[in-house]
Amino acid sequence: MSLKETLKIRRTLVFRLTFLYSIVFTVSSLAAFTIFYIVISNVIKVHTDQHLLKEMAEVFSILKSKGEDSFKTEMNIEAESEGVDNIFFRLLDQAGREIVATNMSSWKGVGTNSSALERVTQGVSHVFETISVPEKPYGARIVYGAIGSGRILQIGLSLEDDARFLEIFRGIFVPSIIIIMAFSTLIGWFMAARAMAGVKDVTKTALDISEGAFEKRVHTQAKGDEVEQLAIAFNRMLDRIHDLVKGLREVTDDIAHDIRTPIARIRGLAELELNMNKSGYESNKLAADTVEECDNLLHMINTMLEISEIEAGIRETSKGEVDLIQVIGEAVELFRPISEEKGIRLISCISDQVYIHGNVHSLQRIIVNLLDNAIKYTSTGGTVSVTLQKDDDHIYLVVQDTGIGISKEDLSLIFNRLYRCDSSRSQPGFGLGLSLSLAIVRAHGGDITVTSQIGEGSIFKVTLPR
Repeated sequence: MSLKETLKIRRTLVFRLTFLYSIVFTVSSLAAFTIFYIVISNVIKVHTDQHLLKEMAEVFSILKSKGEDSFKTEMNIEAESEGVDNIFFRLLDQAGREIVATNMSSWKGVGTNSSALERVTQGVSHVFETISVPEKPYGARIVYGAIGSGRILQIGLSLEDDARFLEIFRGIFVPSIIIIMAFSTLIGWFMAARAMAGVKDVTKTALDISEGAFEKRVHTQAKGDEVEQLAIAFNRMLDRIHDLVKGLREVTDDIAHDIRTPIARIRGLAELELNMNKSGYESNKLAADTVEECDNLLHMINTMLEISEIEAGIRETSKGEVDLIQVIGEAVELFRPISEEKGIRLISCISDQVYIHGNVHSLQRIIVNLLDNAIKYTSTGGTVSVTLQKDDDHIYLVVQDTGIGISKEDLSLIFNRLYRCDSSRSQPGFGLGLSLSLAIVRAHGGDITVTSQIGEGSIFKVTLPR
């Protein structure tokens, strides 16, 4: 999988939901493991302490019944039965001096705790402590308790078995939790993808409609969940929009019929009067002006209707693979005589072939409108350049001129219908060229941006998806 595809997946809601689920599960599992581990450790500690107290009670019984003379013999037997490496018994006086002890060869370096001795001497029944044993990887649990007058018993129990048990527990739990996390991530991805499937259907339907498939609807099932309700509401909205678009189509047809027809009649009468050539110069001039203005008015109405139909998505146009290099080259050659007549340098900076899925006639109109404006508002000696750039996702058509420029106040308004800057009112036109170009570009899934400086020129940048 490429880096681009990986980054695309990371931006999806399914990935974010799965990632959040994995984080929550991981934190919860670690918290549960920590609590469980602490509980087990405490249970083991309590069990060890109870074992030590049991041993102490047994030693007390032996001392009481047989005396100190038999202490060492009895305690050696007890230590050997449990292992001299695992347990030791030591009888101390109140100062901590050893009176008698079992085999201490495995417990070298284990001393006494003066604080524990003092507390036992003061009347505390027993005192526990955990110590590290020199030259041993595991510690020991020690208990001190008073048995008889002036005598203190010290018992030490190795924690090796407890530590090994906890190590085994960690060794089993950690791989298990990793496997469970991986499995839960897959399950989370599946559940998130399934939950978002309805949203994907809505998105796909919206994209299909944006490309002109107005009959598309989201498939619904009787689930009753939130996504299903969204799909139902989306379908209702599409039905409403379809009715509005249908009404707009009827209105535009009525406008086309009710307005263009009388204008065409006026034009016909004026042209008939002009062709009869029976009137004087003034009448012929008036008839010619009437024909021209009728043509302008019909052109303006047709263009406005075309913009409305494109923006509403009801204008049907065939799309295919279009060679932008050829389209731009033909447009540049079309305007070259005009630019040479005005003394303007017309430069085309295009190299590699670029193909785009679109309508060739609509794309031609975009380039023609931008070049027409650039040459129209550039003075003699100026330059107009056309550049084509591209990346992995988009194609950029840039038309730059060194003309009169556009003020900041006008920049946000130049794409409005019939809007003309003060500096452009002396030039022929209706203020519809940029509006039509923007409508066509957006119908192709792109956009137009402009930057300009008064007296320095303008840069129009058309962005189209590849």
